[in-house]
Amino acid sequence: MQGQPADPAPRHGRAGRPGRRPVGVRLPAQPGGGPVSAPAPAGGPGAVPPHGSAPDRAEDDTLELPPTADRPPGLPLPAPERAGAELLDAVHRWGPVATPLGGFRLVPVDPDRDLGLLTRWMNDPVTAEFWQLDGPAERTAEHLHAQLAGDGRSVPCLGTLDDRPMSYWEIYRADLDPLARHYPARPHDTGIHLLLGSPEDRGRGTGTALLRAVAELVLRNRPRCGRLIAEPDMRNVRSIAAFHRAGFRTLQESRLPDKRAAIVVRDRDH
Repeated sequence: MQGQPADPAPRHGRAGRPGRRPVGVRLPAQPGGGPVSAPAPAGGPGAVPPHGSAPDRAEDDTLELPPTADRPPGLPLPAPERAGAELLDAVHRWGPVATPLGGFRLVPVDPDRDLGLLTRWMNDPVTAEFWQLDGPAERTAEHLHAQLAGDGRSVPCLGTLDDRPMSYWEIYRADLDPLARHYPARPHDTGIHLLLGSPEDRGRGTGTALLRAVAELVLRNRPRCGRLIAEPDMRNVRSIAAFHRAGFRTLQESRLPDKRAAIVVRDRDH
């Protein structure tokens, strides 16, 4: 909650400005099914080659994607049960985790069920400042469709406490994302974005507790993942503090297309 000294809601970085691709959303598929090649990164501090050419990438750990065809807007989306089945080790099967606040679970978004709730959350001024997805429901729907119609490298989820929806998450393959051009990506790096939906769910250490819970879920269910990645806006000092309290450390600062970000990581052996 704004003005509170307590733990903030970590809200960050999914810019939705027209003509800009939000960092953390999948690259669209080419007609042949493979991902679109990203342009070479500009030089300068924090810039690294696109994923697949990082110097610490193992030769025997290639990042091959399952073939997919383009899915134009308006076609049926895959069932939530298929969310992240291949690239994110079946998020829908991860199950609950205990937290000091109650039982927490990630539930893949179903737009027919969840669009109204997510639109309300995106239009909260505190959320809109960093997510920039305020406006009509169509804008939120488009943001969700970019992930749900993709190949499973980014899965939008509701976070529930004791079965009550109270947060929104995006679990994504950071090493397969445009973000990988801006830090030294490793195979199976898993990225997260988070917002806490209602003012009453912000503060009192909620963000920190949930970040710890999601880190536990990811590392328990993704044995190939060695670390979690996030990129909060440098202006969002409360979000960065919540990540630090949850066991993340700042790896570097990077200039992303829409913001100056702190690249924070939590290692498996933390």
